[in-house]
Amino acid sequence: MTVTATSVGESDPMPPQSVPTARGRRLARLFPAAAAALSGLLLYVSFPPRTLWWLALPAFAVFGWVLRGRSWRAGLGLGYLFGLGFLLPLLVWTGVEVGPGPWIALVVIEAAFVALAGAGAAAVSKLPGSPVWAAALWIAGEAARARVPFSGFPWGKTAFGQADGVFLPLAALGGTPVLGFAVVLCGFGLHEIARTAARARRTETVRWAAAAVGVLSVAVPLVAAFAARTLVGDKAETGTVTVAVVQGNVPRLGLDFNAQRRAVLDHHARETERLAAEVAAGTAERPDIVLWPENSSDIDPFTNDDARAVIDKAAKAIGAPISVGGVVARDGRLLNEQILWDPAKGPVDTYDKRQIQPFGEYLPLRSLVGAVNDDWTSMVRQDFSRGGEPGVFRMNGAEVGLVTCYEAAFDWAVRDTVTAGAQLISVPSNNATFGRSEMTYQQLAMSRVRAVEHGRAVTVPVTSGVSAVIMPDGRITQRTGMFVADSLVQEVPLRSSRTPATRLGILPETVLVLVAVGGLGWAVGRGVRGRRAGDV
Repeated sequence: MTVTATSVGESDPMPPQSVPTARGRRLARLFPAAAAALSGLLLYVSFPPRTLWWLALPAFAVFGWVLRGRSWRAGLGLGYLFGLGFLLPLLVWTGVEVGPGPWIALVVIEAAFVALAGAGAAAVSKLPGSPVWAAALWIAGEAARARVPFSGFPWGKTAFGQADGVFLPLAALGGTPVLGFAVVLCGFGLHEIARTAARARRTETVRWAAAAVGVLSVAVPLVAAFAARTLVGDKAETGTVTVAVVQGNVPRLGLDFNAQRRAVLDHHARETERLAAEVAAGTAERPDIVLWPENSSDIDPFTNDDARAVIDKAAKAIGAPISVGGVVARDGRLLNEQILWDPAKGPVDTYDKRQIQPFGEYLPLRSLVGAVNDDWTSMVRQDFSRGGEPGVFRMNGAEVGLVTCYEAAFDWAVRDTVTAGAQLISVPSNNATFGRSEMTYQQLAMSRVRAVEHGRAVTVPVTSGVSAVIMPDGRITQRTGMFVADSLVQEVPLRSSRTPATRLGILPETVLVLVAVGGLGWAVGRGVRGRRAGDV
């Protein structure tokens, strides 16, 4: 006869030496909390600048184990700990120059979305096909985080840690929601496989349905990722263009680089003229277009004749149109603006940044923030205004889409630039404020994902680095160092076709959110029916 743990417990008193001590019980209660925080930390380690993308899978596998069978309240707390373990180190760069206060406040808010996803994942953990419901809930949490508060903060989406991973082609299929869903599903599927195997060893009985769910949750994303490789390519469709990405560098690190606006402008003009000299000497290829970073001219060239002359001289020297990042005051509004500068005609077109950064380019709740710390309000003396239309510059026959810095994190901001006709994407950025932190590498990974998502070459001109040229398949072909003056010149493909992700737009994310709602509704309904049955 097989003696079960239940029958032993019912017929024989537990030996004294096996009774858990109070300390042991406390440790047992703390273990899931520690595992949740550490699995969040593991997810952080999977993000750039490291290329350990695969660590996201065990991170979600452990998270799934922690949440299995828990109440939604326990899931809420464990999810919050996972969020803290992930976001505290990921976003530490936000406090590089302004201190830990804003960094901690941001993480406290953003981790609440992870907590809600954890609560939902715990609630669906005993449903058939639980990895699917839990992964959909995670993506629903990311969708919410990308929209609220203050127009959202999508930084740290699961997809942005997968630029070097095997799942990357799925970005072309369904964008960042599908890419992220596949990674999370695979992680939760690994937990389901491990749980089923452990139960089989313990009971000598295999639950084939649960085993199938686990295997399919791992296999389907992997097979889909390999199948989606056919959607990814780097061939030119409408010709090529030779781009020059200029990184002029800044006088010094930190927020006070803004105080030396003329020096920053001079640095970029000087680097462009240096490149022009190399072109004239035959040691560098002549560019068709030149791309400067965000904030490369914080002196308004429309009102300052000196700034205008500096840019005009650089454009004439290189003999090509330049996209200049400027700060412009117009009609009582302050704008973060890209300016298309023709070497013969001067400024001929503009694009105003649409997704401006809260607490960086405008200050929500200004009076409240000022009451907490008046220094923070002085850092944003005047709020920037939002632009209203996607930006596509026609530069020497090429349609160049503009996605300014922070906008690269937002699905809609990149997609509608492509649907507006962009054959090439430029992501002008200014990361000097964040020093030598991981921020610039995290943002560069976003641009790699966007390249695959929309099938476009992406250039990333940054004031202080890392600047890069990215092919439509996500490969970085050239990059600069940090806090050096440099230029990258390369012929890149122009493309006009649209990936399924571009055509589908918000649809994949909407479907996954509806799946999440359906799973949560099913779990709630089962719980209600279970309580009613218990009352009978």
